This record gives sequence, C-alpha cells and structure tokens, in this order.
Amino acid sequence: MSTSFIHDNFLLENKFAEELYHNYSKNQPIIDYHNHLNPQFIAEDKIFDNITNVWINGDHYKWRAMRTLGINEQFITGNGSDKDKFLNWGKTVPYTMRNPLYHWTHLELARYFDITELLNEKSAESIYEQASAKINSPEYSTRNLLKKVNAEFVCTTEDPIDNLEFHQQLAKSDFTTKVSTAFRPDKAILISNDGYNDYIDTLGQTAGVTINTYSDLCSALRNRIDYFDKNGCRLCDHGLDQVYFENYTESEINAIFKKKRENAVLSNEEALKFQSAILFFLFETYHEFGWVQQLHLGALRNNNARMHRILGPDTGWDSIGDYPQAQKLSGFLNALDSKDKLAKTIIYNLNPADNEVMATMIGNFNDGSVKGKVQFGSGWWFLDQKDGMTKQLNALSNMGLISCFIGMLTDSRSFLSFPRHEYFRRILCNLLGDEIKRGELPNDMEWIGKMVSDISYNNAKEYFKF
Repeated sequence: MSTSFIHDNFLLENKFAEELYHNYSKNQPIIDYHNHLNPQFIAEDKIFDNITNVWINGDHYKWRAMRTLGINEQFITGNGSDKDKFLNWGKTVPYTMRNPLYHWTHLELARYFDITELLNEKSAESIYEQASAKINSPEYSTRNLLKKVNAEFVCTTEDPIDNLEFHQQLAKSDFTTKVSTAFRPDKAILISNDGYNDYIDTLGQTAGVTINTYSDLCSALRNRIDYFDKNGCRLCDHGLDQVYFENYTESEINAIFKKKRENAVLSNEEALKFQSAILFFLFETYHEFGWVQQLHLGALRNNNARMHRILGPDTGWDSIGDYPQAQKLSGFLNALDSKDKLAKTIIYNLNPADNEVMATMIGNFNDGSVKGKVQFGSGWWFLDQKDGMTKQLNALSNMGLISCFIGMLTDSRSFLSFPRHEYFRRILCNLLGDEIKRGELPNDMEWIGKMVSDISYNNAKEYFKF
C-alpha cells in the first residue's frame, strides 16, 4: 500500500478518464502564467541545500497545518534546524488526510524524487536524507526542476519598483523555459496601508519622477508599465479584496492624494474613491499596451494582528472574505468596455459562494472579439483542491464554455509545486470521463480529447500569444 498510493491512474476512476488523461493531457507542456517564484533563483540556477529549503520554507499552506497540529513555531518559521523542521512536517502529513496537502505532498515526492513511500513520522528521516541528497545536486537546480516537469513558460510576479535585472539575465540566457513577469502595483493603490508614503517615494525614485501630485503618480506608474513592457511583460496582476468602483471627480482625487502626502488620515470613503481612480487609470493603460489583466478577488488578509507583527504578511494568517463582488465588478468592467478599453481579463474568485456570480459575469463582456476574452480563473489558494476545482469547472461549464478555459496555474512560491498542473488535469479528465461513462457526454474521444488538450495547454498558448 505504501508504495502504490500515487500510481499511473491516481484519481482516474474509469477507462474513459484514463484515456483522456494519458492520451490527451499528461504530456502537454506546462504554461504557468501566474506564480510567485523567485526569478533570482532561476537566473542564478540555484541549488538548494536540502529538501526543507525548497519545500517547507516559505510554504504557508504547510505552516498552517503544522500550527493546527500544535507544532511549535520554532520548527515552522523559527530557528529549528532544517532537518527538525522536515521531521515535524513528516509527523504532520498523516494528519492532513482529506486536505490537498496530502495529495500534493505525495505527488511531489513521486514526481521529483521517485519516492513513493508514504511520508509520516517513521519514514520522515529516511525521506529527508533521500530527497536532500538529490536536491543538493546540479541535476536538481531550479532550471532543471522546471525542465523536469516540461514547463514551457512561467510568469513570476513583481512590484513596479523591481528593476527586473534577473529577468534581463534570463532573456539573454540559453534557458529553454521562457520566464516572464506580471506587473503588480497594489502597493500604489492601497492608500490606507501603513508605509504608503514611503513606498510612493521609492516608486518615484525608481521611475525618475518626483511624486507630489496624483498626476505625478500616474506618470510614474505609466513609466514603470512601459519599462516592464520593454522587458517582455505582457500581464498585470492585482490581489484585492474586491474591485473598487466609486464615483469621483478629478479634483477630489487630487485633494485626497495631496492629503495623504501630507500624512493626514483619510476616511474610508476617500480611500475607496482614490483606489477606484487609480485602478481605472491602470486598466486603461494595460489596454493601451495590449496586456492581459488578472484580478484575484476575495481574500481577507492578515487576520492575526499579533502574528502579523511578529512574522509579517504571507505567513499563513489569511482566509476567505465575504465581500460583495457583483455590482462593483460589473460597473468597473462596463465602464472600461464602454470606452472600448477592456483588455483580456482573468477573474479569480476565492469565495466559493461567488462561483456562479463570476461564471455569469464573464459572459457579460465576452463580445466575440477574442475567444474567451474574459475568463473565470481556476480555483486558487484555498480553492485549488479537488472540491474547489471541481466546483469552479462545474460553474464555468453550466454557465459558460469550459472548452474555452485557459486552465491551471500554480500561484506558488515553491519550485516543487508544478504537479498541481497534473492534479488539475487528472481531476478534469476524471470529471469528463465519469460523464462519458454515465452517458451524459458522448463517447467521442477525438472531440473531448481535443477539449482536454485545449484546456491543458492550447487555449493558454493561444490566449497569451507566448
């Protein structure tokens, strides 16, 4: 049992699912169009010291599980040894059954290290030694890890102040996997955040613009968009609780920004007006540059103030928010469309209660100009698991065209997360295979197989023009 949990037909429940996966999906290259990989590690072809460095450090999914089990923070983000951190993760893994971590863990061990033994407290030390011996070799450098999973394209995510030096190095290298970036200017939008003025000063220095007025801010952001574009960027990304779409006047926005630069406290209404204005400016500019725009909506971030003070953001203290989404999102997209300035758009939803909202919203702005112009993005973060992905696929199928879907992405900081593409593909093939078996879909393997290939790879290839 311990050597066969991950097998060729894992998650594939009948012959139709098996045929779809093995013949039409399995061998398709990976286009990972949104992740948070460190481009410096790729440019320098980093070799990790041990399995903990590449697999546990920085992974807040694992950290949340370990904390829930009662593991001391010393062995999570603290000063515990790398080996002790891994042993504590090994101890945790059996308790993650029915959490996607259990599947991901064993898929990653199997695909990268050919380890099919179940990870638990008894096997942890042996697996640590086996995996670390491999990861600490040139064959397992970051570039080779990407080659190992047939990654054709990966797109990291950078702030406007980034100089993109590592992307420039990669563009001149002979690395066969194409690496690009997405522009993420949320720190320039969220005007109520601590440290906003310091950030704007840094943005101005980077752009060569003294930012005193709102017009200056727009000039600096446009400067950085142009810089990113010249360095091969063709996507933006925004991680927001919801889309901002309030009525405002130009004079109001100028006054609000001036007030902020003078370190005065803004009201919630003022912040929302400003965020609406700058977001609209950015999306008009993305359209001008022909970029694809991504909206990650619905996260409630940094809930544990005490731990946020100690460890900072992105350390495992976020959850699903229940923000109202439909009306503002519709108004925002409609305002752009009315000016013929709505670019290709991908909308990712974190609250499963809003799946049908998003699945129907995209249909309002698919105008026939581009196949799948506005996309309901794959289940992400808390929803990139079997149930979450299935619900997203079902909502999209019921209310749109799943055949036009651009498929999966990792949204991860880990170089070992790419089997999530395999996980998604197996879930997709099993969903369709089950419906063929039940007679809800015809046994037309040529057509349904083409649809699987398209969702796995071809649609993204066409959509992004990589």
